[in-house]
Amino acid sequence: MNSRALPIAGALLLGLFGIWAGLRVHTGHAPVRLAAAGGASARAQSDPAPMVTGVDAAFDEGVPTPSKIPEQLPDFSLGDRTGKPTSVSTWRGKSLILNFWATWCAPCRREIPLLESLYAEWGDRDVEVVGIAVDYRDKVVAYADELKIAYPLLIGEQDALDVAAAFGVGTPVFPFTVFTDRRGDIVTLYLGELHKPQADLILSVVQHLDQHRMDLAQARQSIAAGLQALAPKHAG
Repeated sequence: MNSRALPIAGALLLGLFGIWAGLRVHTGHAPVRLAAAGGASARAQSDPAPMVTGVDAAFDEGVPTPSKIPEQLPDFSLGDRTGKPTSVSTWRGKSLILNFWATWCAPCRREIPLLESLYAEWGDRDVEVVGIAVDYRDKVVAYADELKIAYPLLIGEQDALDVAAAFGVGTPVFPFTVFTDRRGDIVTLYLGELHKPQADLILSVVQHLDQHRMDLAQARQSIAAGLQALAPKHAG
């Protein structure tokens, strides 16, 4: 749908949301803080619930921690670059990196070269990067063409916000990234700007999971421990 045809209320919602989220998302390499899907700071080792991971800044007072993260990838469809409705099931059988972003979000823009490198490096190992842009289609397409983004993009406005809510992020702070295994299990949700060490760690664990070298609960715990170990290297 052409952005000029949007109802005024919808445009106002996106504008106010963009201002708020832009103020709340912080940058820099802050230490990692872990929170469980239900909002608790820790879970028993036997609990296989998806973990929320990310930078301390993403959990500032007033920014709600994502909750009610589904165990399995929700089924959803959004328009691609041409506006054609495209289901996430298009990539069934692959491990997914679902990156939620917007053109006005500075940390989101900084992530794009990393996502491009992950797309090139992990593509032959059945890992797919999909960018989910919560923004106006014309802006996303123009920006993607300018940067020559190669990985697939899904684009939406309120419908994309609804998809974010389906992952438990009812009040999104961009960027955030969802990692799944080949079966569609949600392994972790990373809140905030993603960096290569964290991405490589998570994807390496997902590969072990896909190769049946560990179970889902072990994979989630391994990611949590690994990100905690990486945190001092990104402090300051």
